[in-house]
Amino acid sequence: MAEAGRRPWVVGVSGASGTPYAAAVVRGLLAAGEAVDLVVSRAARLTVLDETGISFRDGHWREDLRDWLERPVDAGPPEPVELDAVRYWAAGDLAAGPSSGSYPAKGMLVVPCSTASVAGIALGLSKDLLQRAASVTLKERRTLVVCVRETPLSGQTLRQLVALDEAGAVVLPAAPGFYAGTRSAQQLVDFVAGRVLDAAGVPHRLYRRWAGELGNGRVE
Repeated sequence: MAEAGRRPWVVGVSGASGTPYAAAVVRGLLAAGEAVDLVVSRAARLTVLDETGISFRDGHWREDLRDWLERPVDAGPPEPVELDAVRYWAAGDLAAGPSSGSYPAKGMLVVPCSTASVAGIALGLSKDLLQRAASVTLKERRTLVVCVRETPLSGQTLRQLVALDEAGAVVLPAAPGFYAGTRSAQQLVDFVAGRVLDAAGVPHRLYRRWAGELGNGRVE
């Protein structure tokens, strides 16, 4: 559990495809010494199961999260993670800490963010803890990053994204960049996760930054 007094980042995982992005963001936050409050929507559990084969369970969230975070997209050795700085909240728990503006969170990262979650946040529906925590983040003028993973986008969703931008959120599509000497799917995932952390002001070494000249793909 996260240490008392540490202001966490709330990470909301919706049901959109792209759960490896969420895993990479959580790993990046933990590597930077940040505390994490994790909310996994009911729909996201189905996506995690489909994309990883992992059944994410409230009662066994620590074991399931470790399995998820330590599994790279490409075949390779697992990357050990320490979960002491992670606190998990059930999506149906509307009395959870992140549902209140008095809860001392730094901000919220919704990754991946489905169009249903975009609509719920933009309209302030608060149908589950993910939507409620995002609404609280906006009203408290904290950083909210919405990593949209959908294509094509309807006019309705585009209008809702504009509404979120006008409300102060950062709308960050899951659009991998290829200029960093990408050689694997995990590097593409890490590029998007790194951009999410950039928007949150969290330091990381997930991708090589563009320096105005051709490079060799190494992180600098």
